[in-house]
Amino acid sequence: MAAKSFKYVIVGGGVSAGYAAREFAKQGVKPGELAIISKEAVAPYERPALSKAYLFPESPARLPGFHVCVGSGGERLLPEWYKEKGIELILSTEIVKADLAVKTLISAAGETFNYQILIIATGSSVIRLTDFGVQGADAKNIYYLREIDDADKLIEAIKAKKNGKVVIVGGGYIGLELSAVMKINNLDVSMVYPEPWCMPRLFTADIAAFYEGFYKTKGIQIIKGTVAVGFTADSNGEVKEVKLKDGRVLEADIVVVGVGGRPLTTLFKGQVEEEKGGIKTDSFFKTSVPNVYAVGDVATFPLKLYKELRRVEHVDHSRKSAEQAVKAIKASEEGKTIEEYDYLPFFYSRSFDLSWQFYGDNVGDTVIFGDNNPETPKPKFGSYWIKDGKVFGAFLEGGTPEENKAIAKVARVQPPVENLDVLSKEGLSFACKI
Repeated sequence: MAAKSFKYVIVGGGVSAGYAAREFAKQGVKPGELAIISKEAVAPYERPALSKAYLFPESPARLPGFHVCVGSGGERLLPEWYKEKGIELILSTEIVKADLAVKTLISAAGETFNYQILIIATGSSVIRLTDFGVQGADAKNIYYLREIDDADKLIEAIKAKKNGKVVIVGGGYIGLELSAVMKINNLDVSMVYPEPWCMPRLFTADIAAFYEGFYKTKGIQIIKGTVAVGFTADSNGEVKEVKLKDGRVLEADIVVVGVGGRPLTTLFKGQVEEEKGGIKTDSFFKTSVPNVYAVGDVATFPLKLYKELRRVEHVDHSRKSAEQAVKAIKASEEGKTIEEYDYLPFFYSRSFDLSWQFYGDNVGDTVIFGDNNPETPKPKFGSYWIKDGKVFGAFLEGGTPEENKAIAKVARVQPPVENLDVLSKEGLSFACKI
């Protein structure tokens, strides 16, 4: 089998790959110079849709509706777009070996791909309960959500188990978003997680209390402080019960597990410098190996605002890091320089008719403001994080686009705060006047 050669290769076909391709096209990539190699069967799409609109019972999102770059208000890059630009989309192709010294990639089918410049955009894989040897975790109807194939299987299960019982394992992003969408599908939903409150990596107890209260008003049962330690199956091998560590047993027709992800760096182990679980890069996403870049979930990069190295798993960073790497590649070819990556951490989520945004860093003391009563028809509340007398982070539920811009600005500018009680009373108006 003859090797295929390209000037640029992006390995991985997720959000980063799509945004990198768009930036290459903007920068004037020549036909035949760029290839994207993806193990998925479809062109890059906006992954967040999978835990939201894709699973809606009415007017669900479907491809080609959410190919990149619609998630940030850009043009939809349909498969034809790549053809028009002379970008080769190599789909359903898993790379199993990467040799950075000789600049080759080898697929599961034995194909060889040569490159001059490589962008690693392999993303994350889900953590599976079978990895920990959880008893019965290989039963049918236990699902994970990462790719479109996973979402399609989940849709079939929802149809097959109408009005059935669903147990969601995990209380983070996936847990909260899927609990909501399962409820919208008229399923009986229980959510189980070991922490004292939901979304503990970001939420304070005060913020979490609102969402837990709101979910209870929707009829979702929340079980905190325990974990799933086993599953029992019926004679068809389908899951029927979830055993919890505290001794409780929950009936289940469907189980969805969302307990986190791991960056996919295995292909490059021992070949690139790693730090904090990811591939170490500079502010242009260059790795320790010449002509190799890493973007998105796998990159541990200098977060200029906080003067530290950090790895960020979020779609916003996946988009922006990909664009930065391509700009850096093209600039270096032309002997030019570009600005360092100066990222403001941003996270958001939507479930039911709720929508929150968070900017900055959740460190220091917190001040909550606004109406966080889960029974309020249109709640609007937020929180500031204050460290060293300055605002470091800002969170807002139910904000308008202008208000969300204001909290982003406050997290970027880090204005001084003298009195936390005054800040609590000023609330959102503090951000709006910055």
